[in-house]
Amino acid sequence: MINTALLAEICKVAGAPGHEQKVREIVLREVESLVDEIRIDNMGNVVAIKKGKESKKVMIGAHMDEIGFIVTHIDDKGFVYFHTLGGFDPKTLTAQRVIIHGTEDVVGVMGGKPIHLMNASDRAKVPTIKDYFIDTGRSKEDLEKIISVGDTITRSSELIEMGDCINCKSLDNRVSVFILIEMFREMKKTPPYDVYGVFTVQEEIGIRGANVSSMDINPDFGFGLDTTIAWDTPGSTKQFQVSALGDGACIKVMDSATVCDYRMVKYMKELAKKKKLKTQLEILPAGGTDTAGIQRMNPGGCIAGAVSIPTRHIHQSIEMVHKEDVRGAIDLLRHSVENLDTYDWSFR
Repeated sequence: MINTALLAEICKVAGAPGHEQKVREIVLREVESLVDEIRIDNMGNVVAIKKGKESKKVMIGAHMDEIGFIVTHIDDKGFVYFHTLGGFDPKTLTAQRVIIHGTEDVVGVMGGKPIHLMNASDRAKVPTIKDYFIDTGRSKEDLEKIISVGDTITRSSELIEMGDCINCKSLDNRVSVFILIEMFREMKKTPPYDVYGVFTVQEEIGIRGANVSSMDINPDFGFGLDTTIAWDTPGSTKQFQVSALGDGACIKVMDSATVCDYRMVKYMKELAKKKKLKTQLEILPAGGTDTAGIQRMNPGGCIAGAVSIPTRHIHQSIEMVHKEDVRGAIDLLRHSVENLDTYDWSFR
């Protein structure tokens, strides 16, 4: 079982890259009683520290930000134009509700040219971000009292349960924020090494928070914690699906930014088998995570791996994960952290 009410709260709040403060408030509230020390660095990363038996350091990174937009212009008719914060699939934006975060929240809808007025060439064209504007139903004069250039925009979607799955905006990567909180909650014994759970900022625009945090902490071991592609839907084939919902949390082998340490991959595979955890191996051909910053943005690097959560419809208006995969990710992460001192980490 998982605490879907907490997950829903974490997903709902706005937190575009560089504007993660509402997520940070929830994180601070939840982890304060679970760890020995909490600090916030100059970029806004939350570093939650649970002291271990020895002074080696383990860093876990879960980013708080979500893909979003930023206001660039309000035209004379009150239509809002924007720039992206993170990667979007433009074709999924048509007629989607969004929220502009000004002095108060303003609901808008993504608009574009009506299909009835498109010619054959228009219909054949793949839409781009520049084809969209946001319609709030308000005049320029009214809007400029509430919003301005530089205000952020996020998707609007409530968490719902669909069978054994959860469907919501921002599961990338709020589900990992939730998992890291729950790992600390369920960690009843003193870990072998100091655990630095870092709730990072600005991952969606370049792994920025993890980079600076890794330089600060200089970890010996590291784990990224993020979503990954589940292309297990119609039209896919086994060799390209990356992961599948319900088949367990993923042990990352590589993505486009990281080749995980082979010792860590082997350790996690053996541990999962010993603890009877259902897992998948993840090779992600495109896309990177905080794992890259954790692994190499520090003197000498660290022994790094990652736990990934299979996710359908990623970077779209809604995303979907399986409850058992979320449960399994909490277990895999906790066991991986608690048993680091039982493995031979020498090169062999």
